[in-house]
Amino acid sequence: MSALRRKLGDEYQVVSTSASGGGLPPPRAAPRGKRQRFVDKNGRCNVQHGNLGGETSRYLSDLFTTLVDLKWRWNLFIFILTYTVAWLFMASMWWVIAYMRGDLNKAHDDSYTPCVANVYNFPSAFLFFIETEATIGYGYRYITDKCPEGIILFLFQSILGSIVDAFLIGCMFIKMSQPKKRAETLMFSEHAAISMRDGKLTLMFRVGNLRNSHMVSAQIRCKLLKSRQTPEGEFLPLDQLELDVGFSTGADQLFLVSPLTICHVIDAKSPFYDLSQRSMQTEQFEIVVILEGIVETTGMTCQARTSYTEDEVLWGHRFFPVISLEEGFFKVDYSQFHATFEVPTPPYSVKEQEEMLLMSSPLIAPAVSNSKERNNSVECLDGLDEVGTKLPSKLQKITGREDFPKKLLRMSSTTSEKAYSMGDLPMKLQRISSVPGNSEEKLVSKTAKMLSDPMSQSVADLPPKLQKLSGGGGGGGGRMEGNLPPKLRKMNSDRFT
Repeated sequence: MSALRRKLGDEYQVVSTSASGGGLPPPRAAPRGKRQRFVDKNGRCNVQHGNLGGETSRYLSDLFTTLVDLKWRWNLFIFILTYTVAWLFMASMWWVIAYMRGDLNKAHDDSYTPCVANVYNFPSAFLFFIETEATIGYGYRYITDKCPEGIILFLFQSILGSIVDAFLIGCMFIKMSQPKKRAETLMFSEHAAISMRDGKLTLMFRVGNLRNSHMVSAQIRCKLLKSRQTPEGEFLPLDQLELDVGFSTGADQLFLVSPLTICHVIDAKSPFYDLSQRSMQTEQFEIVVILEGIVETTGMTCQARTSYTEDEVLWGHRFFPVISLEEGFFKVDYSQFHATFEVPTPPYSVKEQEEMLLMSSPLIAPAVSNSKERNNSVECLDGLDEVGTKLPSKLQKITGREDFPKKLLRMSSTTSEKAYSMGDLPMKLQRISSVPGNSEEKLVSKTAKMLSDPMSQSVADLPPKLQKLSGGGGGGGGRMEGNLPPKLRKMNSDRFT
């Protein structure tokens, strides 16, 4: 026999197998234990404070709040015990005064004036104290003016009784009027759901108010509790992250008259940006929902809480509608408050969907090539601008086309748009562009060539206006630069010197 060790849950167990036996049985996964919640479904926080040491004295410094926070059984016990002890103590004080003055032995003597009339023993002293404290005053037992110590004790009794009444009765009144029970009529759906809403992956849950009285200034917040490790190696067992449920848009301010569906849009800023249907099987997190508001009838602040663990979040589900229109009013069917139904939902996370959308988008190479062509066109435009600025100012005025290179380049760079008329070009270029087969590239190159060396061309290639100034008229096309007027020759010589 040989002993083999394998995992038992999280630890190990010993398994005995036969030496001649077959293969080992496959290891079975340990059953997943019950998820420990930080906040119960009823809103109670599963936190216990221990090892306080000397810090327990802080509870006594705030005794009133300590009594209010105690459970009802302890409150009632302290209430009864305090009154009982106070009553017995004060009754004993009246009995001690009667005993020391000898009133107990002379109580039936009509000629003797006791401190308190008709006090014979401790029960009668106790009844006198109760009549005085409760201001009942039957008139049979009363204090006389022959007992100054009784008058002092009466004043002390009145002050002490007022303090005890104010403290204990006030404590009980605050505890009874606490708005915790108001939270019992605020409902949360048993499950949360993740599905598409308005084209976005959204986490949703439902809240409702069972009472007709409203929650004034109701506001809802969500916290994601999840363990994580920082880059420095620090482990955070309960790291709290905020889930946006409409803080930027004001959707977290609720008008809680009918059940509402609270939505958290999962985007790049959401902690669930990487959450998918598959990863939910291994993730561990808890969503804590906190609903706060002012109780309309009492004006006190109320807070209701619940939580959703990862196994209570349904992927690809949506809530049933619960509101229907009746004759003259809207009816809410709370039987369908927790019900959900399945809807088509992609099983991928938002991050995976964005990556797949980016991969399936068209390539951006054409855009890059277009941008290069535009850059080349701009460079060509700058070159033509320089050529145009090198022409004599009078020649620029005569031609009247200082922006001609820019117009021509725009027309050649956009082949699909011919927004410029032929009248914007010189006569020679109009004839060239009208010949079939002359592409716009040839037109641009010929124009640049003509403008780069304008004085080397014949006068016949100049516009009619310049031919007229040069004295060529219509048939002087063969005269060269030497036949130009003296003013133009001087301008030309200044231009090249």
